[in-house]
Amino acid sequence: MRKRTQRSIGRYTEFFLVSLSHNNLLSYYDANFQMMQHHKYSLSEIDNLIPWEKEVYIDMLIEHLKEEKTRQEQESRG
Repeated sequence: MRKRTQRSIGRYTEFFLVSLSHNNLLSYYDANFQMMQHHKYSLSEIDNLIPWEKEVYIDMLIEHLKEEKTRQEQESRG
């Protein structure tokens, strides 16, 4: 039974290493900082997100910022 448990834990570890391999430590802390400072997330809220869920929220925030920039540029022209 013990070997089966160790294998299962190894599979989970491998999954998260593969799913987070594109993300380095600096970008992890930078994203957390940006979400806390500019978008008023708390660190506990961020830490409770599933890794893919955090990426979805970051992508949504990036898209929102692009739309806001476009809107501001249009307002300054017209």
